[in-house]
Amino acid sequence: ILPFVSVNQILLLLLVLTVCAILYNKVHQVPSALKNETVDLESPEEMEEEIPVVICAAAGRMGAAIAAISSIYSNTEANVLFYIVGLKTTIPHIRKWIENSKLKEIKYKVVEFNPMVLKGKIRQDASRPELLQPLNFVRFYLPLLIQKHEKVIYLDDDIIVQGDIQELYDTKLAPGHAAAFSDDCDLPSTHEMVRSVGMQNTYMGFLDYRKQAIRDLGISPSTCSFNPGVIVANMTEWKHQRITKQLEKWMQRNVEENLYSSTLGGGVATSPMLIVFHRKYSTINPMWHIRHLGWSPDTRYSEHFLQEAKLLHWNGRYKPWDYPSVHTDLWENWFIPDPSGKFKLTRPDS
Repeated sequence: ILPFVSVNQILLLLLVLTVCAILYNKVHQVPSALKNETVDLESPEEMEEEIPVVICAAAGRMGAAIAAISSIYSNTEANVLFYIVGLKTTIPHIRKWIENSKLKEIKYKVVEFNPMVLKGKIRQDASRPELLQPLNFVRFYLPLLIQKHEKVIYLDDDIIVQGDIQELYDTKLAPGHAAAFSDDCDLPSTHEMVRSVGMQNTYMGFLDYRKQAIRDLGISPSTCSFNPGVIVANMTEWKHQRITKQLEKWMQRNVEENLYSSTLGGGVATSPMLIVFHRKYSTINPMWHIRHLGWSPDTRYSEHFLQEAKLLHWNGRYKPWDYPSVHTDLWENWFIPDPSGKFKLTRPDS
């Protein structure tokens, strides 16, 4: 009997050990699988990259920012994070507008811009006071507002995006370049528009070449300008090259020497950028910045050309939420009425 019992005990022990081994493997395989999944989820290849887009929401033209955001959000599947920059007094309004419309689904952060950083850096100019609004200079301070991103898109508020913003974000910046812009000589289709409204597209239209400080730059006045209303920026290069400090230096010099003014081509925010980024910028696909829609209430692009455009920019005096203006239907497609009723479109029958 004893040997029989011993054999049974041995068999039972082996059975128990086998069951324990199976259970041990199952228990330890689960965390292993979870660990692999976690690694996959966190790997850059698998994660959907976040696209930061900076847009200002200025008092009196918040409907512009809303329409721009609406157009971007509606035309992409990308993971967009909107940085909406405003002054302390305007932030509650823009927040309410977003939260009480279909835009409540967007990912966004509201950032307060402190205009005190501009103290002593802006020369007063009565001819175009709207160009001296503090938010016009937000683009100078991108690294101070956006902390965690390597690459950032900045857009003026008077734009509409008809393409997938991912394409613009994928713009390649050459090594050593802190930003990409649209060259003002890049698209033959816009040259006739430029000539018809008498607009400048060279440095001569932005800088006062009668001043020695401008002549000392050694930049030919016939050099093609660029438009900083659409920017793809590399934050690492921007900080490394101290771009903000360079821009501030030229702002202060303008206060002292009046090197450029808003009576010239495009106001006081473009000129310092033309100086600092001369021959040091990459280019954006021309169809990603079709501009000058706000330079004349009469001159129009062809409808076919505008349908092909990825981004439309109403730079100039004649904005699509005001009257008179052109191609307002393309802009109104994306406008969302203000729930508070404060912002209203100006139309001939209003």
